[in-house]
Amino acid sequence: MWQVLPSSQCELGESPFWHPHERALYWLDIPGRAVLRTRGEIGAGSVERWPLPSEPGCMAPARSGGLVIALRDGVYRARAWGGALQVMATVEHDVRSMRFNDGKCDSQGRFWAGSINEAKDGATAALYCLDPAMGPAAALQRMADGVTTANGLAFLPETQQLYWADTAAHVVRRLHWNAADNTLAGPHVLRQFDAKPAGWSTEAPGDYAGRPDGATLDAAGHYWVALFEGGQLQQLDAAGRTLAALPVPARCPTMPCFGGDDLRTLFVTTARRGRPAPELAQWPQSGSVLFQRMNEPGRPVDFFAD
Repeated sequence: MWQVLPSSQCELGESPFWHPHERALYWLDIPGRAVLRTRGEIGAGSVERWPLPSEPGCMAPARSGGLVIALRDGVYRARAWGGALQVMATVEHDVRSMRFNDGKCDSQGRFWAGSINEAKDGATAALYCLDPAMGPAAALQRMADGVTTANGLAFLPETQQLYWADTAAHVVRRLHWNAADNTLAGPHVLRQFDAKPAGWSTEAPGDYAGRPDGATLDAAGHYWVALFEGGQLQQLDAAGRTLAALPVPARCPTMPCFGGDDLRTLFVTTARRGRPAPELAQWPQSGSVLFQRMNEPGRPVDFFAD
């Protein structure tokens, strides 16, 4: 049922979102240091590529136009496609070994971005928030920490829940989120996935489900998470139980999102960088954006409130 978005292949796709005003799908190539987009009828438009000065981890659209982008060393504002990058806030991590990773906006228009310890030698990454209500001099607030690879961020305002994953620890956590005060309490484990077995190989994957990467929510509030090296997406309920497992024709899906005019098209970015040759021979579409139609819709993207 999956289709491949033409000309969408990159090294490591991430942070996809559907822009309803432009009828466009945006996504990032992290090691390729680029923003990509395709506009118009899904699968029929050309792919545009915008080079960036360093690795982008995540991004979100802004209400007044353009994008907010988290690069290696901070959060930047671009007023138009390909436009100048204006620094909004910097971060005090060591950019030689740390960078921003997964993130998005919440329903209040705040921009959140988690970091990653690229050496993976300690749980030194964190989750930050940039609140435009604090004015042009707003600083990044450190909201949570104690992870190695921040991922899987999603907000469920109606139940005051924030979901957040640590890919390296194979865990998705749930925190209580007071949207009005922007405070967090918890966390509690939503789902602990099994660790990768010793000696695991992509050519003999066994029953390894993969580890949680990027995520999104459907209209019913179910959590859809990409399982890196698991070759699948899983739909989880509020108790962390698997409602559906959706195989993906790539060993390493990275992040899903819903889009299209009715939000019933499920997109997922994938990775090919550093993957072994036999895997890429089996899954030549690795690194591409994949999509398929769904019976139930997802949720629209939240915009930065500037």
